[in-house]
Amino acid sequence: MNPVVIAVAITGSVPRKKDNPAVPTTVAEQIESTHQAFEAGATLVHIHVRNDDESPSSDPEKFAAVQEGVRQHCPGMIVQFSTGGRGRDPSARGLSLVHRPDMASLSTGSVNFPSIVYENHATLVTDLAGTMHRNGIRPEIEIFDLSHIHGAKRLIEEGLMDAHPHVQFVMGVKNAMPADEHLLDILLAETRRVIPGATWTAAGIGREQARVMGWALARGADAVRTGLEDNIRVTKDRLAASNAELVSLAAEMVTRNNRKVATAAEARALLHLTPVA
Repeated sequence: MNPVVIAVAITGSVPRKKDNPAVPTTVAEQIESTHQAFEAGATLVHIHVRNDDESPSSDPEKFAAVQEGVRQHCPGMIVQFSTGGRGRDPSARGLSLVHRPDMASLSTGSVNFPSIVYENHATLVTDLAGTMHRNGIRPEIEIFDLSHIHGAKRLIEEGLMDAHPHVQFVMGVKNAMPADEHLLDILLAETRRVIPGATWTAAGIGREQARVMGWALARGADAVRTGLEDNIRVTKDRLAASNAELVSLAAEMVTRNNRKVATAAEARALLHLTPVA
């Protein structure tokens, strides 16, 4: 059975403890929540950090502290920093990359979100890609629109990343790309045509999480994504108890699709990352 990487997005920029008390907002909570998710089967953690008032932060030392804790408690787990822009000064979004995580998210174009324009102008994208390239950080390309695939292709052509990026289709954000199975087929076909060496996954937001995960597994995805950043509920009437609970549900879905949950070593090999010594 082909292994599947389970990625857990533990915190994000939007959910607060008033929405779900399990959302980890302090460094210590994020390390503990990641450790629990790792024990449940996650081998990639997508990290945002927060200020004391739970607003999004770009503090590179907070990113470094979470990374240190994860590396101590979760041997071999892939650490991925967010360079996402919701609530963050664009000039600060890449400051944490000096700490050289294994991976970092990279959006290659702008898109409408529910209340803002998620702005990723060409110079910022090029600067972030260049910083990742210089520091040996593998990008995860966040695809909110078909044109973003071609934005990634341009970065490859410009020598700012290699031919094996990890691509994530983000579906279900209001005003952006809806969670539509037909659209996933279009996006996947175009990615395979334009960036044939890419690995891929798809993320469903909110109630779309499980549905999009099922579509991705049925199409042989290299990874799936879950976590409280994207979805704070298990059902309409029940909040998720933890990131670990969401990871356990993802692992069950992987097994039901006749796939196996990747170990940390398998995850690193799948995503073209250096093995941990």
